[in-house]
Amino acid sequence: MNRKFGIKEVVAIGIGTALFVVLTQVQIPIGIPNTALQPRMAVLAFLSAIFGPVVGAVIGLLGHALGDALFYGSVWWSWVFPEAVVGIGIGLCAKKFAVREGGFTKKNIVLFNTVQVVANAIAWILVAPVLDILVYAEPANKVFLQGAFAFLGDIIIIGVLGSILLAAYSRIAGKSSSLTKED
Repeated sequence: MNRKFGIKEVVAIGIGTALFVVLTQVQIPIGIPNTALQPRMAVLAFLSAIFGPVVGAVIGLLGHALGDALFYGSVWWSWVFPEAVVGIGIGLCAKKFAVREGGFTKKNIVLFNTVQVVANAIAWILVAPVLDILVYAEPANKVFLQGAFAFLGDIIIIGVLGSILLAAYSRIAGKSSSLTKED
């Protein structure tokens, strides 16, 4: 990506982190301890797909760490870093999604969802369980089960809510980018 990191990205990080933290409390239980459907992941995916991997990584790291600290009293780092992995993975393909240009078509929706599935698989089936075992000495069977369900929950939330948000934003962004300044 040849884009500069500027004020829009800083604002996106601030707003995205705040939304991520606030949405930490919005959880739909799925029957696996400490694992739930979380709409905050759609916010992370949305902003990563628009602003790129740095914004996604920072929102994932700060949002999850602050949410854990504020609402649970401590930070579970082995689940903070995978959030950054998801943000980076989706953000690396931001330009290909063409959201800002109004080009988030069916083809790009499929690409976005393919990328988010891969990013979530790396984050939740690999990174989170391995870090849980290495950092917290958690039992492997427990953390791989939690990781698998976190993966499934996140791909559903991002696939549905993230795709809807990006499609709506792309329609608006595409129309506004065709405006020209009159002299």
